[in-house]
Amino acid sequence: MSRSTMRRWQIGAVAGVAVVVVGVGLGVASADEAVPTVNCPQVAIKVAVPAQQQADVQRNLELLNTQITEANNRLKSTVGQGGKDFIQNAILGPLKDKRIATINRIETAIGRNAAKPDLNAEGLAPCTLNQGGGASAAQPTAVPSAAAGSDAAAGVPTVNCPDVPITVAVPAQQKADVDRNLELLKTQITEANNRLKSTVGQGGKDFIKNAILGPLKDKRFATINRIETAIGRNAAKPDLNAEGLSACGLNEAGGATAEPTAEPTTVAPTTEAPAPEQPDTDAPAGTPVAANGQLSVCGVQLCNEAGTAIQLRGMSSHGLQFFPNCVNANSLAALRNDWNADFIRLSMYVQEGGLETDPTGFTNKVNGLVDDATELGLYVVVDFHILTPGDPNFNLGLAKTFFQNVTAKHANNNNVIYEIANEPNGVSWDAIKTYADQVIPVIRANSPDSVVLVGTRGFSSLGLTDGSDEKEILADPVDFKNVMYTFHFYAASHGADRRAVVARAAKELPLFVSEFGTQTFTGDGTNDFTSTTAWLDLLKANKISYGMWSLSDGRETNSAFKQGTCAGTNFEGAGVLTEAGRYLRSRILTGVGNPN
Repeated sequence: MSRSTMRRWQIGAVAGVAVVVVGVGLGVASADEAVPTVNCPQVAIKVAVPAQQQADVQRNLELLNTQITEANNRLKSTVGQGGKDFIQNAILGPLKDKRIATINRIETAIGRNAAKPDLNAEGLAPCTLNQGGGASAAQPTAVPSAAAGSDAAAGVPTVNCPDVPITVAVPAQQKADVDRNLELLKTQITEANNRLKSTVGQGGKDFIKNAILGPLKDKRFATINRIETAIGRNAAKPDLNAEGLSACGLNEAGGATAEPTAEPTTVAPTTEAPAPEQPDTDAPAGTPVAANGQLSVCGVQLCNEAGTAIQLRGMSSHGLQFFPNCVNANSLAALRNDWNADFIRLSMYVQEGGLETDPTGFTNKVNGLVDDATELGLYVVVDFHILTPGDPNFNLGLAKTFFQNVTAKHANNNNVIYEIANEPNGVSWDAIKTYADQVIPVIRANSPDSVVLVGTRGFSSLGLTDGSDEKEILADPVDFKNVMYTFHFYAASHGADRRAVVARAAKELPLFVSEFGTQTFTGDGTNDFTSTTAWLDLLKANKISYGMWSLSDGRETNSAFKQGTCAGTNFEGAGVLTEAGRYLRSRILTGVGNPN
């Protein structure tokens, strides 16, 4: 603020005081007279609130009361100020906007696990004045539960699933795997029955079919397929009729669900056993996946199938909806053959014209690109790219559906890493962990051994952007195996101070840099290759994997390809690359980044 501006403000304040003092004698309200209070309509929740969202809904109902209290305090503290429209413009107008946003959040919260209600936000947001003062009517904060008005224990349907008979001998080497998947079928039935109980009264006529029976069918299909594949590793692969046995019906009157009781026959391995049927996902020889196999987290590092710590180096796509032609079989082949890269990160934006606009279409696109990368022997990071809004819980329902579908499709893959939240922002670590605790089990149901990347707060900065650091994660880590935490940096914006924190954190946390740039955090501007080299040297020393943003051909400096490249079929050689693209290709190929 300039000195002249400050002086004008001071004069205005003095003048304002003078008007108030004089005004008291002219009949303007004084502190001794009645001060008006706000009069707001109550927001009635006439639908059952899912158990998962009750705390969120109650928090927002309480916020409506807080907003009323703040408005009343403002009315008291501004007596005599402003002109005739002061209260409307400075207090009632902003209060209306806050109430619309809050009521909308309540609708959205309920809609994550049930049909989204219309609570009439536009009609209930405006408040009037109690001119004579007095207490404002409080907003009720009681939340109707999903079982309100009904006996949740009586007449709740249960699922009725066909038995999965194992009519072939199971090789001894695969018995444990087959038994585990048979137990998983029972667990899936139990989870579905629990969901039927906890969601009584929710949703429309197709809620049970779409939210419970449909996902259960997909899970069973993937599990039966895994049983077939397990047996096929040391014997002829059987056809257990996964398509016919996946679908479950309902016991409308409730009652216990039948569970399989037959034990599969086990046979010892013999020299006469048929040759094992190789999974379709076997990686081509000499490729990253063929060399390293199933990845896991050992200590604070990413390890290959042999338990050796490794570093993956690769590229992140831009938003698949923004650059739909840049990630394809040709560009992926160039990453593998021309760059010697290890992985591609598929950035599936949720908002901004992304997944939420066409969940089926975009999920199919991701699945197809995973197949393309798998055929090439590349690892794939499937990135649920949340950015705005920054609270991953906003997209919890969509995340569960997306990861359930993708993991079911690629249940037998050993090359897929799942990144559940790109850059959480404006939200606490506790909220991120709550989200992770709900999404990771969905992934584990189909892909029990996959590595999962969890975003950190402050745009995946380990909280540094919010004034925190890795200590909050160490104090309350995600309680699942094979989990790593993401860190993102942009070299022209983030320097030695952040490198020092990453060097410290890497000693105690498993880190994965799923996104970085050579320019500013805007993804544009001058490339800072000196800072980038310092960053990549640090990551190399600590075996922290990294992927550069972005495999695109846009006008911004983060694009690895020159504009127009993605309209063609040639993605190889330095001639199609920008400075950033040439730098990283050179770094991977030679160990020294060269943008020329």
